[in-house]
Amino acid sequence: MINQFSMRSRVSTTPRPDPVESDQRIPDRAAVVVIGGGIIGTSTVLALAEKGIDVVLCEKGEIGAEQSSRNWGWCRTQGRDPREIQLSLEANRIWRGLNAKVQGETGFRAEGVVYLCSAESELAYYEAWLEKARIYQVDARMLSSAEVAKLLPGATRTWLGGVYSPSAGRAEPLKAAPAIANGARRLGATILTRCAVRGLETTAGRLSAVVTEMGRIATDTVVLAGGAWSRLFCGNHGVDLPQLKVRGSVMRTSPVDGTPVPSVAGRGFAFRRRLDGGYTVANRGWSVAEIVPDSFRLLFKYMPALRAQWKDLGLRIGERFLTELKTPRRWSLEDPSPFEVVRTLDPAPDTHILDAAKKNLEAAFPAFAGVKILDQWAGLIDVTPDVVPVISPVASWPGFHIATGFSGHGFGIGPAAGQLMADIITGDRPLIDPKPLRFERFSDGSPLIIN
Repeated sequence: MINQFSMRSRVSTTPRPDPVESDQRIPDRAAVVVIGGGIIGTSTVLALAEKGIDVVLCEKGEIGAEQSSRNWGWCRTQGRDPREIQLSLEANRIWRGLNAKVQGETGFRAEGVVYLCSAESELAYYEAWLEKARIYQVDARMLSSAEVAKLLPGATRTWLGGVYSPSAGRAEPLKAAPAIANGARRLGATILTRCAVRGLETTAGRLSAVVTEMGRIATDTVVLAGGAWSRLFCGNHGVDLPQLKVRGSVMRTSPVDGTPVPSVAGRGFAFRRRLDGGYTVANRGWSVAEIVPDSFRLLFKYMPALRAQWKDLGLRIGERFLTELKTPRRWSLEDPSPFEVVRTLDPAPDTHILDAAKKNLEAAFPAFAGVKILDQWAGLIDVTPDVVPVISPVASWPGFHIATGFSGHGFGIGPAAGQLMADIITGDRPLIDPKPLRFERFSDGSPLIIN
């Protein structure tokens, strides 16, 4: 029997980011071309434009239309891999001044993030994380059961404790990347939408141009910030980027009164307040990894991550397997590319996962009982074998750089990731040490570290 909530909640929609007008003229030359108009690509373009670099952004669809507009919208530090902590702290600093910098609304508000602990093992995990993170001077701290109750009134259950970061925040995925792109244009960047890059050209062994569906742009520096498309793009040029995709499902509610202001995650649910007074809700600890041909090609590289996250991951084989099997892995730059066939990845949400999240949330916080579900959607998250991004030049392709594989963490750290990529390109002192995020860690014999 289908209950009333199930019937009214199955409203699947495609997120619509704020529109960004495309520049009409494709330049003959640029100092840097950035491929991909998500949060990473737009942040890289903004940082380069701030440095006075002549930069062009090429996006095959619309700005922020894939995972950058489909994520939770959290800007957190706690629980991050130690290789990302400094980047997340720098991102928090950038987020705080970003609206003024881009002269637009990204939706960022520093209202805190709480992870709730319902088991002793969770408390132990976050206590161990805090020990490692203290050297970075994070403001996160453990909460007692009583402190959780005071911070989050209205809960029906008693939590063992939690970890709380008052400086962490939230932003609006539908607004952030578009606002950043528009801000970059004001600083002189060229923004091209519906302009897929088919591939790269080289001269004398060095990158010399990108070939787009609208024409050729001469350049000696390229950044690939293609999200879930990055492995396919790299493969056409003989660059083996280990990357798979995980599907995450999210929903949006109508405005709710009497609910906590900080963003909150407990076992089986997560929520954050939106600018419109509603909430973005997801199921913490449950996502779907669809089995595709690359799953077999990369099986041994991903075994450690699979073992570590087995309880939180659902493996499934379905339509995506056939889609990727039929997608060409090689193509001529004179012909339309796969990026022109599919402009936006728009997977269907897993409604049973969202129904469970809604049920768990209502049980924990009765103020959400009966809330109207306005939208449901899903996105494909680009994941690396060690669940940490690549922000790096590619040694075998002078001039080619990669900023991808953010493994579900990209939105929050996006502004700092873009700044780091810009620093690497210009040779300026990097925002953080980029060595742990280098591309060659997957091929130089370095041990694979899963934190």
